[in-house]
Amino acid sequence: MNFGEQLNEDSFLLFTMKYYDNPQSNHINEYNEDMSRIKYIKRLLGRYHNKKVLKERLILNHIIILGNVLGPIPTSRVLFYKIEENLHQYLKPFLIFLNYLPEFSDQIPEVVLDEVPIDLNIIKTLKEI
Repeated sequence: MNFGEQLNEDSFLLFTMKYYDNPQSNHINEYNEDMSRIKYIKRLLGRYHNKKVLKERLILNHIIILGNVLGPIPTSRVLFYKIEENLHQYLKPFLIFLNYLPEFSDQIPEVVLDEVPIDLNIIKTLKEI
């Protein structure tokens, strides 16, 4: 399977399993727990979108943990795939802050990075950390 193409429901599990590297993991439950962080990030970004409540440190922690077990670029691909497009403007500043976005945007075919706006409030908040 060529993972240079966009992710879909059929390739998602294979993609994440290919990149998943947790030496302390010895059970599928730990993989599932790590992947559940995606929905937590999605929920936290949705809360910011709807209520303007930003839990920046919690979002960063979840992204960092995913980055530790998948790697930065696979983490970015998975998050852009699983998180709705209207929340990408909130996700992108976190990925930039963590230096998780690749140098070449064709490494994340799930989204055209140059077309994703950046929430300036999140940038300001992250600069204060």
